[in-house]
Amino acid sequence: MSTHSQTPQVLRRRKPLRPGGIAKNLTATVLAVLFVFPVYWMFSSSLKPQSEIMTKDPVFLFTPTTGNYTTATGVDLFWTYVRNSLTVTAGAVLLALVVALAASFALARMRFRGRKGLVLVVMMAQMAPWEVMVIAMYMIARDNDMLNSIPLLTLIYFVMVLPFTIWTLRGFIAAVPVELEEAAQIDGCTRGQAFRKVIFPLLAPGLMSTSLFGFITAWNEFAMILMLNKEKESQTLTLWLTQFQTAFGSDWGATMAASTLFALPVLVVFLFLQRRAVGGMTAGAVKG
Repeated sequence: MSTHSQTPQVLRRRKPLRPGGIAKNLTATVLAVLFVFPVYWMFSSSLKPQSEIMTKDPVFLFTPTTGNYTTATGVDLFWTYVRNSLTVTAGAVLLALVVALAASFALARMRFRGRKGLVLVVMMAQMAPWEVMVIAMYMIARDNDMLNSIPLLTLIYFVMVLPFTIWTLRGFIAAVPVELEEAAQIDGCTRGQAFRKVIFPLLAPGLMSTSLFGFITAWNEFAMILMLNKEKESQTLTLWLTQFQTAFGSDWGATMAASTLFALPVLVVFLFLQRRAVGGMTAGAVKG
């Protein structure tokens, strides 16, 4: 008599969706479509000939063309604009990270007179609309003969992204237990070595999120570059986007192609930093 052993199988039952869950999923889907559709339309329009863009009825099926990208990148000094944008953006973000690391450590770990006032100033600077400072910045640059200056533009962008960087990193440093730093000092580390070997490695999510925010802010900034840098050799890609509008009309195909190219670096940086950046924004905002 033979016995047949049967392997037990666990059947997973899918939980039925409740009305509340269906409503949430439907809302999320609608919002996703609303946010994604403009991006899709921009990209698809960049591949259409001008005749299919300027029509009353939308065209969804078309023969793609790369002529708009050729027009967009064929503008004089295009690669100069690319170099200037990367220089001022990377310079501003790196400077902000270096200064904010020191400032946020002081605000999170040290107790000194005027600390609360300094925190208040950082918050006010973070909420300030920088567009109202354009005239003041222009007068300072003009009086010091620094118009059309890439270093000055980098410095201004650095000041713009610094408050948020300090505030976010302060929350991350405050979230690191003081006992870890004290244990490292007991083992023979100086305070600087304890920061470098213990605290700094734990700040990766905060560094990612603040780098992403700083990159987007500096990359997209328009008002300052419009007022301060009139010479084409010192301009960035934000002004390059405006070169396809003339007195005879707008070349919407080239404009959409330029907008797509302009958005690509932000998309690449976001995808690269996505996981750590989202966690960093959340944790840094609620700690400390």
